[in-house]
Amino acid sequence: MGKEAFYRCVECNEKAAELHRDYSNGILKITICDSCQKPVDKYIEYDPVIIFIDVILCKAQAFRHILFNTSLNIHWKLCVFCLLCEAYLRWSALHGAEQSSDPADIIRYTKEWEFYGKFGLAALELAAFCSGVLSFLWLWESCLQGRSAELDLLLRALLLSCYGKVLLIPTVIWEHDYSPLCLGLIKLFVLTSNSQAIRVVLNCSRRLSLLAVCFGLLSETLTAQTCRKHQWSIQDIWDS
Repeated sequence: MGKEAFYRCVECNEKAAELHRDYSNGILKITICDSCQKPVDKYIEYDPVIIFIDVILCKAQAFRHILFNTSLNIHWKLCVFCLLCEAYLRWSALHGAEQSSDPADIIRYTKEWEFYGKFGLAALELAAFCSGVLSFLWLWESCLQGRSAELDLLLRALLLSCYGKVLLIPTVIWEHDYSPLCLGLIKLFVLTSNSQAIRVVLNCSRRLSLLAVCFGLLSETLTAQTCRKHQWSIQDIWDS
C-alpha cells in the first residue's frame, strides 16, 4: 500500500501512511487516524453514488477522498469535454436567431470555424481563470506565508472541481430550452466547488479561497472582454 504520509485523513486532513490493512481471507480493516481517532477514509467503503452526492454537496471529506486518496486522473478529459459543451452553447446562441433558407447552411465551413473559435475562446477564459487563481495563491503562499504552493495539485483540483459544467449537457441536448438564470446558477455552483477544492488542498480559510476565486474570475472577465473588443475591431475592419 502506499508510501509514508501519502494519504490524508478525510476528517482532519492529517497525513496517513495507509487507508486500510489487508488481512488474510480478504478481511480489510480501515486505518484509524492517530490525530482525530476516526477512520482515515470512510469513503473506501461507500458506493460511488454516495461519494458523488457528497461531492455535489461540496463536503470537504469527499473532496479530500478524491484529491488525496484516489488516483483519479480524468481532469484533462473532463476539461476538454466541458469546453466542447460550452463552445457549442455559445456557437448555437450566435446562430439561434439567424434565419436561413438553405438547410445545409448550418454545416458550412465558415460556421464550423466559428465553433472552433468559440472553443478557443472558452479555453482561453478557463486558462485565464486558472492562471489568476494559481498566481494569487502562489503569491500568498510563497511571499506572504513563506510556504511552497503545490501548483500541480491545485491545478488538478481546479479542473476536477469544474465538474459542475457537466450540467451543460442537458442544455446542449435540449438546445434553446435554457435561460441566462440557469447558466448563471451553473457558473455559481462551479465557482463554489472551485473554492471548496482550494480550501481542501491548502487547508486554508474560506475567505482566502473566495479571494482566490474572485481574482481568477476577474482575470477571466478581463480576458473575455479583451477578446470581444479585438473580435469586434476585426469585424468592423472586415465590414468596411
